[in-house]
Amino acid sequence: MTKYLEFNTPAIKHAEELKCDFGLENHGLRHMDQVYWNLPTAALYEEAIFRGEGKMVMGGPFLVNTGKWTARAANDKYFVYEPGTSDKIDWGEYNRPMSPQKFEGILTRLQAYWQGEELFVQDVYAGADPNYRLPVRVISEKAWQSHFARNMFITINDRDELNQFIPGFTLLVASSFKLDPRVDGTLSETAIVINFESRLAIIANSSYAGEIKKTAFTIMNYLLPLQNIMAMHCSANIGKDNDVALFFGLSGTGKTTLSADPKRKLIGDDEHGWSEEGIFNFEAGCYAKVIRLSAEHEPEIYNCTRKFGTILENVIFDPASRKIDLDDDHLTENTRASYPLDFIPNAVNEKMVKAHPKNVVFLTADAQGVLPPIARLNMNQAIYHFISGYTSKIAGTELGLGIEPEITFSACFGAPFMVHHPFYYADLLKKRVEKVGARVWLVNTGWVGGKFGVGKRISIRHTRNMLNAALEGKLDNVKYRKDKIFGFEVPLTCPNVPDDVFEPANAWGNKDEYWMKYDALAARYIENFKLYSAGVPPEVKKAGPVRIK
Repeated sequence: MTKYLEFNTPAIKHAEELKCDFGLENHGLRHMDQVYWNLPTAALYEEAIFRGEGKMVMGGPFLVNTGKWTARAANDKYFVYEPGTSDKIDWGEYNRPMSPQKFEGILTRLQAYWQGEELFVQDVYAGADPNYRLPVRVISEKAWQSHFARNMFITINDRDELNQFIPGFTLLVASSFKLDPRVDGTLSETAIVINFESRLAIIANSSYAGEIKKTAFTIMNYLLPLQNIMAMHCSANIGKDNDVALFFGLSGTGKTTLSADPKRKLIGDDEHGWSEEGIFNFEAGCYAKVIRLSAEHEPEIYNCTRKFGTILENVIFDPASRKIDLDDDHLTENTRASYPLDFIPNAVNEKMVKAHPKNVVFLTADAQGVLPPIARLNMNQAIYHFISGYTSKIAGTELGLGIEPEITFSACFGAPFMVHHPFYYADLLKKRVEKVGARVWLVNTGWVGGKFGVGKRISIRHTRNMLNAALEGKLDNVKYRKDKIFGFEVPLTCPNVPDDVFEPANAWGNKDEYWMKYDALAARYIENFKLYSAGVPPEVKKAGPVRIK
């Protein structure tokens, strides 16, 4: 870590004005040089610029370069294996165990490493519903990471409430602290380690801010379902008739873009809970991909890249003019903007609505170019596709991904963040959907006319028109065809969308090749679902695809 010369920083005189009585000594952090408590955004700007953490660019955003880590380290997440939670965690590819002894060793070294250093603290909430919110403390080395926490989580404006704040979970964001795989038993020098018993999480050796929000999301995904609350990797909006729509999908499939619809009010763009009372956002901000962002097609998000308070990650800018270039991807495809939700003009103020979804949308970016642009699912098909979570990982969203999209099956459309078995979440979703009678749709935001590199990305204008028609009930009475392989229903017509769009085979030069690719995708679905068949009812298994004979 960089040590600064002994002179005052911009916020030094106010560093402890919003200090909490529950101090850092409760986390074993002692002998700090200085701790900056709950600084507001403007003060964090000053501190970050003073420390050389980034640059202010045209319009007012704060721009940072996160270095080597420009995406999530999906293979470096661990849970401490302890008796109270070990039988509830679905151990596997994304949920790796770490012994309590290894965790204590890492924590002790970090506590020593931070002695004599300067830290930033934000006391916030995850979850807009006061009945289910989680008090979260984010302790970070960088001022801009503290700013990120203010953007993404629900802040506290009452001094007495801050003074009496007691965290339900604490995130130690140690971006310069490297692990030793030989000692710590990790795969690399980077790790995200969550300990449910001690209510601590350590983010080590990564400056990518997405790890902060996704660690909190993972924690909520474990805690809330135990209270019968459906935790969801989805965006959500609401129409003028109080009709909520949910959009499930991995990064790059369109959750943020499609939910930021000027005709509807935005509840949130990424993480939500569904209780008996309605839908609530886990966050107070958005974390949008901005590579090649279009002012024409995504005006609400585009405008946020020109505002004071926005954090831009790994976006290229001209140092002389301070103009940003959203088309430049030479650092990463995964350029990001973090901004408060109220930067979107049509966002709801309360981040929680006492209304239930009328439509649930599964977004998939089919890089094979074979799935129809929209399909209506029955309940068993919905659970099958929810557990399957088919999509394509888009370049840059995880470490190690190349330019070409990678076929993946991500259970619950967010496998890296799910802690319980996928059917645990699927069963909760089924109960909620059946109770309110919501319609379920599968929407392909991927390619048409061939796979990636041959075909082209589906028109966002067509996708918006199809979604609007579905949400407004305009697809309720049109004619449908039954898909030959998956058995779901595909509309034959839709207002403001050419009819031939609904027959993806028509866009292929060679129809035999189309059916071969479609059949190959069905085979991948069937093989993947074998991983979950032991815990899934037979009627759901039968709702999967049928191979071409």
